[in-house]
Amino acid sequence: MTQATKHFRKRDAILSYLRSTDVHPSADMVYAHLKPEIPDLSLGTVYRNLSMFRQQGTIASVGTVNGVERFDGNTMPHVHFICTDCSAVIDMPQLQVPENMTRSAECQLGGRVAGCSLTFTGQCRECIRNIKGGETA
Repeated sequence: MTQATKHFRKRDAILSYLRSTDVHPSADMVYAHLKPEIPDLSLGTVYRNLSMFRQQGTIASVGTVNGVERFDGNTMPHVHFICTDCSAVIDMPQLQVPENMTRSAECQLGGRVAGCSLTFTGQCRECIRNIKGGETA
């Protein structure tokens, strides 16, 4: 296997993992997931490829959660929920980004909106359940 083939194998594995998961992983999470199957993978390679994919629009950054950037292989406009307790990033496919919001923003700015992200924050179901389960009566 040539060096170029190895390079694309790593790149393809990173992109494939991002597109196959809905956990919205960080670079460290991608690295930890792929390292067992690609022993010569470096964290630097993961960071460089995530940056390249983000610049190309192949993936999206969900934003920084507890100081760590998280990524999404789904670049279609959709709504996220970020748990402030456990840092879970959850897709909310039942909610749609309102199209009229984009049009209103464009009218107000007098420009063109290239993208919009809508993110809710709070406590997820599991964290609320854990808090309620930990209470004493």
